[in-house]
Amino acid sequence: MANSGTGDSVVDRVVRVIAAFPEGITVLPLSELADRADLPLSTAHRLVRQLAGHGLLELGSGGSVRLGLRLWELVNRNSPTLALRQAAVPFMEDIQQVLNQNVNLAVLEGGEALFVERLSRRGSVTNRARVAGRMPVHLSSVGLALMANQPSAVQAKYVRQFHDPAGKVQPEEIRALLDEAAGMGFAQLAGVVDPDTWGIAVPVRDAGNRTVAALGVVVPLREMRLQALVPALQTAARGIGRQLQNPEPAMHSVQRNPSNAPHVSGRTL
Repeated sequence: MANSGTGDSVVDRVVRVIAAFPEGITVLPLSELADRADLPLSTAHRLVRQLAGHGLLELGSGGSVRLGLRLWELVNRNSPTLALRQAAVPFMEDIQQVLNQNVNLAVLEGGEALFVERLSRRGSVTNRARVAGRMPVHLSSVGLALMANQPSAVQAKYVRQFHDPAGKVQPEEIRALLDEAAGMGFAQLAGVVDPDTWGIAVPVRDAGNRTVAALGVVVPLREMRLQALVPALQTAARGIGRQLQNPEPAMHSVQRNPSNAPHVSGRTL
């Protein structure tokens, strides 16, 4: 690919154009898109027209630019998380049916938790997670569950490179959180992002016992019990892992056991 005068390639510039759309924003004026992509207006206009020719972007009236349906189609058709989401959603729905609260599914992307699915209902507590959104590992229970089950070298690199611009969290605190999550088999964060919420998450493992995702819930801080939540999440996580190995329609249900703890049952677990 030919480089520009600044040394960046065409691919670099195309990626910057597509990535310039903020979360939740699908339409931008061309001038703002050029600014966000750090490109001259003429260059942005040329790239947008070329991408629009392939359906990845759409040109609207007044110089507006919209993300194209072709981009959505390609991402959803070939996404590496598609099988994971298909395996997880039935179990997530069962957990949500019992708790009537938020259920999240995330994977590890660098030093962040990348959310690939989220289920919420009206009346549930605040949930900062957004599908395709990210959160730092130390601010999410799913992030801690993911990182705590990575190889020691990966954890050490993350802790070594960790930096909190506000200076409120130190690397040794992150190390302690990861050790706690690894020792308990689940991660929890109470009142960290929102003072009235509690995040609990467990790892999802594949056939090779590698942690490929984390399943978590966000619930009211004072209304739930770990002894009720963790076993249900762990059972669901095992079901997801088995479904990834043998992708066939899952037949399962979540029931209330006599102690009022959520219970996931069925032939796939």
